[in-house]
Amino acid sequence: MRVEELGDAVAGCTRPVEFVTGEYLLRVGAPADECFLIEQGRVALEAHAPARPAQVLATLGAGDLVGLSWMLPPYRWACDARAVRPVRAIAIDARRVRERCDADPRIGYHLLQAVLRAAIDRLQALRLQHLDVYRGADP
Repeated sequence: MRVEELGDAVAGCTRPVEFVTGEYLLRVGAPADECFLIEQGRVALEAHAPARPAQVLATLGAGDLVGLSWMLPPYRWACDARAVRPVRAIAIDARRVRERCDADPRIGYHLLQAVLRAAIDRLQALRLQHLDVYRGADP
């Protein structure tokens, strides 16, 4: 995905950012006021359970959107996102984008299509990963 694919909703709502290896882009439960479009680097989406190490749910790279929880209430992150390699990204001001989408449903519809496409691609990748992990396992 490129920032242009997100259309008018994000025009003027972006800024370049960088993260060093190990730095968190998102933390579970924190306000989802900003998301990131990766230009370069790798980001791990992580889930945590009490008394267990973090589990990597997915690894994202160039062209991937980090963070989807900003689109729907309660606007809180559902997982952590951590740079596993240095990351250069475009930060998107989610609050301003939501305001634009509320003001003009056509802009919101276009944005929703682009983000939903990215979400479906991510779900497909997770499904294939899950099938690969359990291939050959006894039922």
